[in-house]
Amino acid sequence: MSETWTFVCATAELLPGEMKSTFDEVTGTPIVVFNLDGELFALEDQCTHEEFELSSGTFDTEEGSIECVLHSARFDVRDGRALCAPAYTAVPKFPVKRESDGVWTRDDRD
Repeated sequence: MSETWTFVCATAELLPGEMKSTFDEVTGTPIVVFNLDGELFALEDQCTHEEFELSSGTFDTEEGSIECVLHSARFDVRDGRALCAPAYTAVPKFPVKRESDGVWTRDDRD
């Protein structure tokens, strides 16, 4: 578990409908942060079906989902749950915060 928050970007660089990816500075975990209608959500940037980066996929702001480009598995960006086959396992969700005009996240798994 990382106690250190990782800077993602300036708040102004992550507008509604956009996503940004980063790596947790301590664990090296890839993380993607989504701005869904002004609310921020962070998931591990890896599809649970085929271990491919989700940030390469399509962020659907109407559904609040991210679709993996490899096999079209979709995940809810709010909680990471798998929405359709071929993925059945949720993507880990991470804390995200706005502080000092920036967006921050971290891998908080034990």
